[in-house]
Amino acid sequence: MFQAIREQFDTIFREDPAAKSVVEIFFCYPGFHAVLMHRLAHRLYQWHLPLVPRMISQLSRFLTGIEIHPGARIGRRFFIDHGMGVVIGETAEIGDDVLLYQGVTLGGTGNETGKRHPTLGNRVVVGTGAKILGNIKVGDNVRIGAGSVVVHPVPDHSTVVGIPGRVVRMRDQDGVLEHGRLPDPTGQALEDLAQRVAELEAMMRQMVAYEDREPKSTR
Repeated sequence: MFQAIREQFDTIFREDPAAKSVVEIFFCYPGFHAVLMHRLAHRLYQWHLPLVPRMISQLSRFLTGIEIHPGARIGRRFFIDHGMGVVIGETAEIGDDVLLYQGVTLGGTGNETGKRHPTLGNRVVVGTGAKILGNIKVGDNVRIGAGSVVVHPVPDHSTVVGIPGRVVRMRDQDGVLEHGRLPDPTGQALEDLAQRVAELEAMMRQMVAYEDREPKSTR
């Protein structure tokens, strides 16, 4: 348990440049509190202790705004930055060194039974407000842009954006998620469409001008 706490401190210092001290993290970081309370709830869940694990997760939700089902399996050095509105379902699985921002949902798509929540690989970053839904696998070193809705499996070393989420970039293992530089496939499609409309309008104007220059036939 002490090793897990130490790793959490080290992870937060690595991921959040605003973190100034261990005392600040201990008292002011809801993601830190939520992860530690989940570790306890998950252990009790594995022991098949009734009700108590859910009570702990609901207490954590009340205190932090982060809802993690005690059945979720979470790897080492997991960090939730800010965290308000994060929801992680019962059968979700999260690898090591994963970073989630506020408003992320790892949820299901309906009333399925069995494995119904996503599996995230190692070193995954999920941007603000993104939703990953269903029993799908998100590979290692994946970056998911803010606001994306991912409902299909994602290969390793890729970046996903959009609704529904689409792979827009394959990158090396050490690539970082820079939201300001992510491709915008929808915006690009609209730009291409506007350009095509402008070209057609220019062609129409040329045709009208040509017809106006042609002498009118007389009988």
